[in-house]
Amino acid sequence: MSFIKEQRYSFLDYIRGGTELNCTIAIDFTASNGDPQSQTSLHHINQFIPNPYARALRAVGEIVQDYDSDKMFPVLGFGARLPPEGRVSHEFFVNGHPTDPFCSGIDGVLSAYQQCLQRIQLYGPTNFAPVINHVAKFAAVHHDGSQYFILLIVTDGIITDMPQTKDAIINASVLPLSIIIVGVGNADFTAMDELDGDIVKLSSGGRVAQRDIVQFVPFRDFERDAEPLGRARLAKAVLAEIPDQFVSFMRTKGIVPKPPRVAPEFPPPDLQSR
Repeated sequence: MSFIKEQRYSFLDYIRGGTELNCTIAIDFTASNGDPQSQTSLHHINQFIPNPYARALRAVGEIVQDYDSDKMFPVLGFGARLPPEGRVSHEFFVNGHPTDPFCSGIDGVLSAYQQCLQRIQLYGPTNFAPVINHVAKFAAVHHDGSQYFILLIVTDGIITDMPQTKDAIINASVLPLSIIIVGVGNADFTAMDELDGDIVKLSSGGRVAQRDIVQFVPFRDFERDAEPLGRARLAKAVLAEIPDQFVSFMRTKGIVPKPPRVAPEFPPPDLQSR
């Protein structure tokens, strides 16, 4: 009897071998978040007190930016009416640039977000599929292990295109892509739990996701914690599934890491042993 020893590679083996991580942020600008002029709005405009979206973008963004290769984030918005003609869009560049969606670092993301609130009108409906498909188009051209994509969606969770979103996620489950959904506010996030296929793989119309690529994190569960405990718990929740999702894609495609090129500048604490 003979045994074949299978080499098991870790997340950091691939990163050290040169695989680049690219994080895109998508922000929910639908009317269900409340009028930004109202103090009860999740998008409330206040130059002194960050609103729940700003707090979530800061807290989660500072965690994921350590994994992004160049700290330049494409930032998409969805569910808003855009000037000048009031066209409703579910896939627009938050910085207002016609062709370049990139923002420099989390400070750049927050600056673009705050300026965007002054320009657009919250509207709806809450459609996730367009931003998922947007990132999937870029992921679809990188099947060689050189690039892996992370889509961070910050939302109040009141989704209106569930069938289309399921289809988009199932289609993306064969791509180098993971999706982190951060729920803001106190809405019923049951639908988000359905998309996070931890127990039962996501399915739709007889099709089943090849792998689980969604992680849902309710931000309210971590805001009450004192620092640094709250940030540590949030980081663990946000990053809980990324390494396994990443490695499962590489293993499915038979991709092995290249020889170590350079160690990550800031090895993520939760991923150092994975």
